[in-house]
Amino acid sequence: MKKIEAIIKPYKLDEVKDAIVELGINGMTISEVKGFGRQKGHKEIYRGAEYVVDFVPVIKLEVVVPSDLASRVADAIREKAYTGKLGDGKIFILPVDKAIRIRTGEEDEHAV
Repeated sequence: MKKIEAIIKPYKLDEVKDAIVELGINGMTISEVKGFGRQKGHKEIYRGAEYVVDFVPVIKLEVVVPSDLASRVADAIREKAYTGKLGDGKIFILPVDKAIRIRTGEEDEHAV
C-alpha cells in the first residue's frame, strides 16, 4: 500500500476528487492548510495598503491506495490539479506498512 499526499489549489479539489473516485478509490482525507513554496507568498493591496501574504491557503489531500494503483492516482491528481502556474502544488508517495480499521479490526487493503 502507498499513501499519497498532495498539496493542491483549493479550486481544483472537485476535479481531483472526481478523478480519484473514477479510479475506484472509496475514501480520502482533506485538510485546509497554509504554506508556501518557491513563490514564498505574495503581496496584496487592501484599501490602498500593501501587505504580504506569507502563507497561501491550499488543500492537503491524503489517500491510501493499493501499490499497483499509486501511479495512476498520482497521474490523475497531476493532470487535474495542473494549471501551469506557480503554486500548482506537490505530490508525495509514501510506503504504508500497515492499516487497521478501528471498528472491525480489518487490516491492510481490507481496511482502506
